[in-house]
Amino acid sequence: MLTASIVTYHTLHTDLQRLIKCVEQSDVKVLFVIDNSSNDELRDFVSNTPKIRYIHSVNLGYGSAHNVAIKLAMELGGTYHVVLNPDVYWTGDVLGRLSEFMNRTPDCGLVMPKIVYPSGDTQYLCKLLPSPMNLIVRRFIPIKSYQKKHDYMYELHWSGYNSVMEVPSLSGCFMFMRCSVLKQVGGFDERYFMYAEDLDLCRRIGEVSKTIFYPEVSVVHEYEKGSYKNKKLLKYHIKSVIIYFNKWGWFFDRKRIEKNKYCISLIKKLLL
Repeated sequence: MLTASIVTYHTLHTDLQRLIKCVEQSDVKVLFVIDNSSNDELRDFVSNTPKIRYIHSVNLGYGSAHNVAIKLAMELGGTYHVVLNPDVYWTGDVLGRLSEFMNRTPDCGLVMPKIVYPSGDTQYLCKLLPSPMNLIVRRFIPIKSYQKKHDYMYELHWSGYNSVMEVPSLSGCFMFMRCSVLKQVGGFDERYFMYAEDLDLCRRIGEVSKTIFYPEVSVVHEYEKGSYKNKKLLKYHIKSVIIYFNKWGWFFDRKRIEKNKYCISLIKKLLL
């Protein structure tokens, strides 16, 4: 059984309706809408959609809200669960194709399709596990030539984004996950209010199974980069980064180094 969840926060009706239409045309049995908004006005908006289970929640954060849905999906006996951002959408049987891939790849715990902008250009959301310097360079060193050189390696631009490959860090905008693995690792770490919770979960899934990029299907993502525009979101981002490195290690993180080297070597073999 396939389930999915969206966490909303005063989400535009047009965005939510567009995503709901994509899910309605798939094999998803239940779509959990966990609404972190200050009111429940979305309740009436989604009430006539049979697949939807609407839950208005106290805003405990992005990962905590998705955990509500993940726990319910497990109680229903779900096989796969998809975490979706409200600003993604697609055409065709994307979820069916990903289910088929997971069925024939039992050692994969998480798969992400190719993510593109509305223009069709690739979003470089496959990443290595970050060091503190990786995140400092991306956020606070506004030298384009330096950032371009840095991102070429860190975001795996050199891979071409055309091959099925094991990647240590995949984006939280679209996470297609095996429920048995989610149960094993415990879902999202609820210490993160917003940001880095996807990196942390992907890393923990990668310790017990494979985390794979599957470019045979694609999803459109209207990427906003909110923390680059909003000081409050930037504070959440910085706090989450501190939590992440306090947990995994700042400059002495042997597992990060080994995992990155392992995945880089596998990708290079694919390109030979």
